Amino acid sequence: MIDATIERFCRAIDLLIAAALAVMVVLVFGNVVLRYAFNSGIAVSEEISRWLFVWLCFMGAVVAMKDGAHLGTEMLVSRLPVAGKKVCMVLGHLLMLYVTWLFFDGSWQQARINQDVAAPVTGAPVAIFYASGVVFSVCAGILLLLQLARLLTGHLRESDLVMVKESEEQAELEVLQAGLARSDPQQEQPDAQPSSNTHNGTRP
Repeated sequence: MIDATIERFCRAIDLLIAAALAVMVVLVFGNVVLRYAFNSGIAVSEEISRWLFVWLCFMGAVVAMKDGAHLGTEMLVSRLPVAGKKVCMVLGHLLMLYVTWLFFDGSWQQARINQDVAAPVTGAPVAIFYASGVVFSVCAGILLLLQLARLLTGHLRESDLVMVKESEEQAELEVLQAGLARSDPQQEQPDAQPSSNTHNGTRP
């Protein structure tokens, strides 16, 4: 139930990220065309694009945390026994929860301070800009707590104890391998049925 809810939430974030990226492309490209072709421009283009980019990065970080796709060094942790990996994961999650709390506190204070401050172009409250840090901190904190609870209750596999990737290429390779592993059983089932029918047809 919780996994399905998190999966739907992250899928919604992916859609919002795609929409934000599309708006950024339209605003920036449209502003360039208008500026050079018609000596005009979109006044709010730069400000909105900058705010969307910040929100895009923070929301993407939430999805990456859920998928364990953040870059890191696993040279030491991957060589430890299971007990050592669990200890490192607990310590790492406690440190990340502390940093997430600091980030939440700072973002919340900045959002409150700038609640009545209007942006120079759009006139929107600058608190919207800092609210991205608040939303990220809440989402990341929930994910970290869930992962920590699963570890302490023994619901994590050994392969899930290392939650970083050495490089982007490794992360992409693991995603590709997981997709192939899911598609192989689906391909074997249709192939097995005709072979059984052929065997039955040739039976005397």
